[in-house]
Amino acid sequence: MGFPPISSLSFILFLFHFHSTISSSHFCAPHQSLSLLQFKESFSINSSASVRCQHPKTESWKEGTDCCLWDGVTCDMKTGQVTGLDLACSMLYGTLHSNSTLFSLHHLQKLDLSDNDFNSSHISSRFGQFSNMILLNLNFSVFTGQVPSEISHLSKLVSLDLSRNYYPSLEPISFDKIVRNLTNLRELDLSWVNISLVVPSSLTNLSSSFSSLSLSRCGLQGKFPGNIFLLPNLESLDLSYNEGLIGSFPSSNLSNVLFHLGLSNTRISVYLENDLISTLKSLEYLSLRNSNIIKSDLSLLDNLTQLTFLDLSSNNFSGQIPSSLGSLINLSYLNLSNNQLVGPIHSQLNIFSNLKYIYLSNNLFNGTIPSFLFALPSLQYLDLHNNNLISNISELQHNSLRYLDLSNNHLHGSIPSSIFKQENLTTLILASNSKLTGEISSSICKLRFLRVLDLSNNSLNGSTPLCLGNFGNMLSVLHLGMNKLQGTIPSTFSKDNILEYLNLNGNELEGKIPLSIINCTMLEVIDLGNNKIEDTFPYFLETLPQLQILVLKSNKLQGFVKGSTAYNSFSKLRIFDISHNNFSGPLPIRYFNSLEAMMTSDHNMVYMMEKNYTGYVYSIEMTWKGVEIEFTKIQSTIRVLDLSNNNFTGEIPKVIGKLKALQQLNLSHNYLAGHIQSSLGNLTNLESLDLSSNLLTGRIPTQLGDLTFLAILNLSHNQLEGPIPSGEQFNTFDASSFEGNLGLFGSQVLKKCYSDEAPSLPPSSFDEGDDSTLFGEGFGWKAVTMGYGCGFVFGVATGYVVLRTKKPSWFFRMVEDKWNLQSKKTKKNAGRYGARRN
Repeated sequence: MGFPPISSLSFILFLFHFHSTISSSHFCAPHQSLSLLQFKESFSINSSASVRCQHPKTESWKEGTDCCLWDGVTCDMKTGQVTGLDLACSMLYGTLHSNSTLFSLHHLQKLDLSDNDFNSSHISSRFGQFSNMILLNLNFSVFTGQVPSEISHLSKLVSLDLSRNYYPSLEPISFDKIVRNLTNLRELDLSWVNISLVVPSSLTNLSSSFSSLSLSRCGLQGKFPGNIFLLPNLESLDLSYNEGLIGSFPSSNLSNVLFHLGLSNTRISVYLENDLISTLKSLEYLSLRNSNIIKSDLSLLDNLTQLTFLDLSSNNFSGQIPSSLGSLINLSYLNLSNNQLVGPIHSQLNIFSNLKYIYLSNNLFNGTIPSFLFALPSLQYLDLHNNNLISNISELQHNSLRYLDLSNNHLHGSIPSSIFKQENLTTLILASNSKLTGEISSSICKLRFLRVLDLSNNSLNGSTPLCLGNFGNMLSVLHLGMNKLQGTIPSTFSKDNILEYLNLNGNELEGKIPLSIINCTMLEVIDLGNNKIEDTFPYFLETLPQLQILVLKSNKLQGFVKGSTAYNSFSKLRIFDISHNNFSGPLPIRYFNSLEAMMTSDHNMVYMMEKNYTGYVYSIEMTWKGVEIEFTKIQSTIRVLDLSNNNFTGEIPKVIGKLKALQQLNLSHNYLAGHIQSSLGNLTNLESLDLSSNLLTGRIPTQLGDLTFLAILNLSHNQLEGPIPSGEQFNTFDASSFEGNLGLFGSQVLKKCYSDEAPSLPPSSFDEGDDSTLFGEGFGWKAVTMGYGCGFVFGVATGYVVLRTKKPSWFFRMVEDKWNLQSKKTKKNAGRYGARRN
């Protein structure tokens, strides 16, 4: 079938029109194509940067092709100029310098660099040169430093997002300029930007047409201006996690298009009553976690029928969950944790067919764990930990469930076999003060997507399934501590695993530490303490590049700990605890030289686990200042070195003084000899020092008096002599810190002898001389024979004032004989202690 005939004139007009259309469309200008390619080459691709990112958009950028057709690039079709660049989630890694060719694209109107890693780059002042910019998004891309005031030059800007970076800061003057000059601004997100010096009242200059404001985690403090709440076009407002922010949320005249409201962790008062609820009919997102809720009636929330997200956790709600909440049929996220809610979990939750997340932990719910929860078709996360619920999960049938935490309830019996059918389960926590018994079935290894497995603090017995060592490439957390597991540690850790946390503490495991652990190259925590492991020191663990915590305490480990010749062995180790074993020989000087993380403090991270994609918080049990404590969150700033209760010999090496970030040092109950090194005075962060029950001699270094954070000091049961250093810090320690050192004297000892009222000692007026001169002229028997015990101590102290630093030979022999008698008693008791320990 042919085309219909057309006249020659019509054909000519058609060709002219076609040619005009083609000629009006330009390809990408060559200099812009080159700029983009040079920008691409200045960054590497980090394929593991984000689990959300599908592929780097710059992959399609090829020389010799039209850049207007490249992924993420938008051009003006008439001029060929690049006007838009969307590189969100493109896996870019590297530094964005001020001389980057990006800033030569002067016609950019939209720039999105979010969700990349710009490696702590500073936000360049050259961003202010994009005079046509209407959208700038630098969200979640590891920028830091000062936000330049030149951003305020972008007068056409409608949307600005600098949020969730590495805590950049914005000075008050720059903030005021942005608010005053950007009159077209409708959306502003400065979450995680430090604006703590900004006065909230400066926000009053925002345009009445403003629609979205997010200032969460900004350090904002003071009274928030009430007129912002009443902006007529306000759709989204998030002020969460500004604990110093006060004010009052109005109950009327609110925008009828407000759909997102976040006031969590602020002191802004909210009256959750009928007047307010009736004005928030459009709300889809409501977060009032740990808020200043003055009055509340949870039953009124049934009017917010558009809600998909509701967080009322960490408040003081009591009573039962009102049945009226059943009308919130669009809800997908419900968090009522950390309240005082009681009663059984009613079946009104059964109608929430869209619920994906349920958090009801840390309440007073009782009764059985309702089986209908496991039948909710969309449910993926269920957290009921720390309630009074009774186990009833034998019929768990829910193949979409990914997160399950039932810990700190009254679970009993064996682990339900139905759990092993949850093929999509990524987090399983049945731990902490439950009463689960029986063995861990090897069927648990069918959960191939499991990232977190925590069955700790139960009464599980039998052997650890060998398959846990070869679980696959998903498991990140394995916590089976505080059970009754027997046998050996799994020896089949595979090379492709991503295990970060391994805790088998408090079981009855025997045998050796398996060499295959070196395949766990991402391990940050190893806790094998309180078992029956018989082995030598596992030198191979020093090859683990990410290891930060190593606990091998209370086992049957023995032999020398020589340390490695490699300079970076255990370089990231923050906690090193090999106490209560049978290690012998000198202290491991080579390791002390390579413990770089104990030499410097890192205050950039508060908790180790908050960077972990699983959301699981590491915990360990540790002796802290003499008390066994469970750290439910391991602060990254904690530095501990504990080699106590072993058989180490020799001197304390000077190199320990390099570990300046140490907070706790325990070398007690060994056979260490020689002097206390004055280099310990360099440990300026030290809070606890225990050198007790050794064979240390000489004087206490006066440099220890400079340790202003030192709260616990134990030098007891050694062979120390001379005066106890004076000073504010040493005056805080009592006699128990120094007992068992018969050659020591000072006010601390005298206070114990004289009921805290030490007699004053006469000032010395004698010149130093030889022993015979001082003995004949200024030192009589009365100073020594004032009595035994406390009188003996006072006599020694008085004699010291007379003698200064010289001692008669007869006096030395008398003290030495007294020490030898006491030493025999001490070692006898130590032998008994060792027999009990071993």
